[in-house]
Amino acid sequence: MKAVILKKGREASVLRHHPWVFSGAIEKAVGEPAAGETVRVRAHDGRNLGIGGYSPDSQIRVRIWSFDGTERIDTAFFRKRLAMAVEARRSTVSRSTGNAVRLVYGESDGLPGLIVDRYGEYLVCQFLYTGVEFWKATLVEALREVCPCKGIYERSDVAVRAKEGLAETTGTLYGQTPPESIEMVENGCVYRVDVCRGHKTGFYLDQSRNRARVAELAAGRDVLNCFSYSGGFGVAALMGGARFAVNLDASRAALELAAVNFALNGYGDEHYENLCGDAFDLLRRLQEDGRRFDMVILDPPKFADSRRHLVRAARAYKDIALQGSKLLRPNGLLVNFSCSGAIEPGLFQKITADAVLDAGRSGQIIDYLSQAEDHPVALSFPESMYLKGLICRIT
Repeated sequence: MKAVILKKGREASVLRHHPWVFSGAIEKAVGEPAAGETVRVRAHDGRNLGIGGYSPDSQIRVRIWSFDGTERIDTAFFRKRLAMAVEARRSTVSRSTGNAVRLVYGESDGLPGLIVDRYGEYLVCQFLYTGVEFWKATLVEALREVCPCKGIYERSDVAVRAKEGLAETTGTLYGQTPPESIEMVENGCVYRVDVCRGHKTGFYLDQSRNRARVAELAAGRDVLNCFSYSGGFGVAALMGGARFAVNLDASRAALELAAVNFALNGYGDEHYENLCGDAFDLLRRLQEDGRRFDMVILDPPKFADSRRHLVRAARAYKDIALQGSKLLRPNGLLVNFSCSGAIEPGLFQKITADAVLDAGRSGQIIDYLSQAEDHPVALSFPESMYLKGLICRIT
């Protein structure tokens, strides 16, 4: 089998079972491995450290399939890994959550670069690096066996594939193409999801538990839901007894879908308002208009793709938290999120604290939030923890 040989002293992270081998750690590749091809990872002294998929165009040159260097990477291997991931969800994800769940979360499930979400009777996949792209047909066949479904749809239309030398692609991989919208249920709320064109694989499943937490705290409150997409937090807040919800998003199409979701749950125009525009501008306009709220939810897109963008991202997170804090009535709740992996929890807490202080307010953290349990964090792969949130009481 072809192999990569690590530089002397560069094996420590692999021995700790971190699944990424960066190009700078590699002394040489043996046998001219092709993109996605399986290679052994050897220490400088020849020790067999594991086996993974090769990615010649990426800074992450190898992603480890197995730290048992004798394991065979074949159909049976992938069927076993998929079955383990699905069974883990059966035993750890609440059955009351609904009919949508992340079944495979990449490196955390020992399947680097593979995302599989289930929406009702359809599976939606993302193949994010050359290794899973190489084994795509095998993985789809194994998924059919492990997770019987009406259809499997690919949503690999993500920029990260360019780092792997891969083009963006979408389309039906098996069975029926999903309908224009799929009805999903989550924590008693009903949502229409566009898995073919919507954000990510159609919905932000990682926020499931946090939407439930917002519902618990929303009773009697006027809620501002910023970066609302299709209204997930707004619907959850109303279901929890909120008086009124204002949803703010830059996409008119997303807000139109949000209106559908409010109607599905029995809420008419008297219960909510949708505002289309840039959040940074609209937060200021709401202040000028004298609007005030009892809960402000900030769930922006990723502001930092890497540490190179850290300073710019920190400024953006601070600005929206500052403006959001100014809109809160006394003892209101600021629900503040970051999905940027480069923003560590301690830094995010400091950014939030500085924003509240600059708004002339004081606050207390009453809860720390993270991604739902179907997005587990591998102990040896801290990068799998990306979503962080704070619920702050602002006085």
